[in-house]
Amino acid sequence: MPRIPSLLAPLLFAATLLAQPSATAAHAIAYFGEPKYPADFQHFAYVNPDAPKGGSLAMSLVTTNSSFDKYNPYSLRGTPAPGLIELVFETLTVNGLDELNTQYGLLAEQIQVADDLTSVTFRLNPRARFSNGDPVTANDVLHSYQTLTGEQASPRFKAYFAEIAGVQVLGPLEVRFTFKRAGRDLSFIAGSLPVFSAKWGLQADGTRLGFGELRFEEPIASGPYRIEKGISGRSIVYRRNPDYWAREQPVRRGQFNFDSIVYKLYKDRATQVSALRAGDYDFLSENQMRYWCCQYIGQRFDDGELIKREFVHKNPPAMNGWVLNLRKERFQDRRVREALNYALDFEWINDKIFDGEFKRVDSYFANSELAARGLPSADELKLLEPYRSDLPADVFGPMFEQPTTVPPARLRDNLAKALELFAEAGWHNRGGVLRNAKGEPFVLEVAGTRAQSPFTDPIYLNLSKIGIVVRKKLADAATSRRRMAQFDYDYASLALREARMPGDELWRNFNSADADRPGSENILGLKSPVVDALITHLLEANSQAELQVAARALDRVLIHNHYVIPWRYLDKHYLIYHQRLHAPDTLPLYYGANEWVIGTWWDTTANPPRLASRP
Repeated sequence: MPRIPSLLAPLLFAATLLAQPSATAAHAIAYFGEPKYPADFQHFAYVNPDAPKGGSLAMSLVTTNSSFDKYNPYSLRGTPAPGLIELVFETLTVNGLDELNTQYGLLAEQIQVADDLTSVTFRLNPRARFSNGDPVTANDVLHSYQTLTGEQASPRFKAYFAEIAGVQVLGPLEVRFTFKRAGRDLSFIAGSLPVFSAKWGLQADGTRLGFGELRFEEPIASGPYRIEKGISGRSIVYRRNPDYWAREQPVRRGQFNFDSIVYKLYKDRATQVSALRAGDYDFLSENQMRYWCCQYIGQRFDDGELIKREFVHKNPPAMNGWVLNLRKERFQDRRVREALNYALDFEWINDKIFDGEFKRVDSYFANSELAARGLPSADELKLLEPYRSDLPADVFGPMFEQPTTVPPARLRDNLAKALELFAEAGWHNRGGVLRNAKGEPFVLEVAGTRAQSPFTDPIYLNLSKIGIVVRKKLADAATSRRRMAQFDYDYASLALREARMPGDELWRNFNSADADRPGSENILGLKSPVVDALITHLLEANSQAELQVAARALDRVLIHNHYVIPWRYLDKHYLIYHQRLHAPDTLPLYYGANEWVIGTWWDTTANPPRLASRP
């Protein structure tokens, strides 16, 4: 993204701090257009405002070491207890779950984005209180920002807030975030800042623990729950705060209804599934279809005590799949990357291993209006034309369709296509092995904890059929992370984070400046001025129409260059839950299953049950 020249930056930054934004403060800000809910709204449509408070919810989690060693989810070292971010901490704003991208004030009662999109000012709700009864102030916001972007917090937060130039306290309840660039997305990033008290870590004798030293000191935050009891290696119990400040706020009404929420920890999936069948916990969101189809059986399911149900959603799936290290010469040829895509038999794996429930990702904006389809429009061509000499000719034609083995297509034909592409790139099958003109074999090292699995082994088998030498190198998680941070790999999995407005996520993963920075998220080593420019167009779009054009043009460039071998997504949530748990009648559109259940469901055995609703 374009940056302010270094000599001008201090002057512009000082001028921005002194200038007052001219935009009108509002209860909510939509990325484009107007918020769905007016200033006087009473609750979101996807909640039951009369849901009874009480009862309990038992969740489950599989952890690699079946343990946690801290209540601080933001520090660098250690493993935090589950549920902290969702239940204990709050942010300045929250996103509505039935709108594409609108932020509503939570800790902030007013949001004021500058007309030039270079800053946002939040006015805090004077009712907002931390769990110790202290008011939430602008100084707490500043403290939280400085802490999370400091050395003792996980570096991912510094990276996430990297385009915030500074934070200024304007008054006891007013704080301004100034940005390094103009952008509609940046007020959403600022609004997602978790806020906690500066007193967290303060000892009785007046000394203070460093942020990275906080372990089992209870967080001083503003969320609806407090920690009741934690047993490392077994469980953590949260108790609803009876003095929760926002229980009647419109953005919280009808939400967080359980008196008690417990997370139970299990060492592996088999134990977790057995525990559900035994009635040890109440709810599970499943995304492994080999379990969904065949493991959830038994008396509790037969009697209706445990319910299996699918819930639709409109979540735009993030791109996920496999990437090749572009820093290595043999992967720089686009035809090689495309050939490896043809060796993936998605339909066979989906049918035999995933019970046919998954769909293949076919776009960086799959399941949304931003995905490119068919031929490019006139507006897309206008955006792409200046880069024609730097792009494959295919970008200007029909959108690439992912290889398939749905009849009459066959795997044999796809492998033949792969060999044809390899031959064009100078690799020929000699004696069953792909070799270049020097006689060197085409070697693909697959390493890490997933070097061998039920769904990767069929991929490696197909690669060997066309003469690729696949070398498996098992490694523990720590070794794998270290190697990836140093970009020491051939072939690795990639999963971008899901985002309704994915420009920032794409920038973090694909911008050229980060390609050679160890530990960056640009693991594939992509250096493309064209991709940089198109992501910038995406970020700077001033209307939904401009956003769609930029996204579709970018989609064509990324897909036709075969930087990622696309994998899979689900367009439904697959849930198993106890019959006493009920959901609101109206589904949200964009939601995570766990957060939805925690936030909006209720226990029908809670007293008094003021309103019942169908499950």
